[in-house]
Amino acid sequence: MLTNNCKTIDSRLSELDWLRVILILAVFLHHVCMPFNGDSWHIMNNDSSKILDDIMVYFEQFRLPILFFISGVGSVILLSKITVKKFVFDKFLRLFIPLLAGSLLVIPPQTYIENIVELQSYWQEYPKLALKFETNHLWFIEYLLVFFLLAIPLNKFFSSSLGATVVNLVQKLSRYKIGLYLLVILLIVIKVCFSLIFSSDDNKIENLSSSSFYLFFFIAGMVFIHNKGIWQAVGEQRFYNLMLLFFSTILFYAYYYSPDLSEYLSLDMRWSIWWIVCCLVAWSALLTLLGYAQFYLTKTPKWLRLSNELIYPFYIFHQTVIVVIGYYVITWQVPLWMKIISLFVLSFSITSVICWFIIKPSNTLRFLFGLKPLNKVESMAYQAN
Repeated sequence: MLTNNCKTIDSRLSELDWLRVILILAVFLHHVCMPFNGDSWHIMNNDSSKILDDIMVYFEQFRLPILFFISGVGSVILLSKITVKKFVFDKFLRLFIPLLAGSLLVIPPQTYIENIVELQSYWQEYPKLALKFETNHLWFIEYLLVFFLLAIPLNKFFSSSLGATVVNLVQKLSRYKIGLYLLVILLIVIKVCFSLIFSSDDNKIENLSSSSFYLFFFIAGMVFIHNKGIWQAVGEQRFYNLMLLFFSTILFYAYYYSPDLSEYLSLDMRWSIWWIVCCLVAWSALLTLLGYAQFYLTKTPKWLRLSNELIYPFYIFHQTVIVVIGYYVITWQVPLWMKIISLFVLSFSITSVICWFIIKPSNTLRFLFGLKPLNKVESMAYQAN
């Protein structure tokens, strides 16, 4: 149970275990589809699907924001169990080391495939590619590293009298059926203001139009888990939030498919409306998915616990595997849907094999890619096999 101020948590939050795995797999599926949606990516198929792109643009509004929300919850839980010093050391091992290892070992093949026509053999180019220290899709880990460090003073703030006042205000808001949904107003202000100032669409941590948006969800996770009333309200109001998600989705696609408005609205105004509808979808999707997950996903089976462990290296490796395999798949003379299915099956299988048979049994690789070391019993079992 959650306590009133959520200093301790006696039971595992199964809904977050489920959502974490589901959303990472959704990210995987998104990257499998990227070569076929007509956007600019590392590899691109000659033919593309507009319908696929129209679907993908919707789901990309809330996958990563909810993952950042879950991380915010996790930061409070972990800080309630260990000292700040151990917390920092844990994040160094679990985030910085994998980020560095990923930049040196996992990212270079992607960069090579993307520029293969201009480069010599991979091993000749590797030193140059590795020393670029590109984060690529691992920007997510870079964000988490910064956010978890910010979580230390933020958690201390929310434990103070002033911070408790903020949490209590959110708790009072949660008593109303759409009270928590109204927090989207703050999200919209943050997104629109910073996006107008920082017009870049990259995911560098210094780009506040991106980092401030995700930080909002991270802090929201910290606030929600600090108060049992807020957390329960999300579950109790799940139907109302579902209706709000439905309404937000209609607005999203109404604007997405709207005719050219350049004659009537400035470019900044058109972008601002786009950011607004994206925020409406992102926030209502978070409240809806979290609410229904609380109600239906109440148990964490053994396979899900294992998946939660291996989903981290799965995330680190998945895009490189997709890019390398996809480089060959897009050359096949088969229908587009067959390419997508083939790339999905091959990439998922290879990434899973890497995680299960290569990363999981090796303490050295576990250390490099953010997993806790095996205990003596587990190590002896692997050696026996």
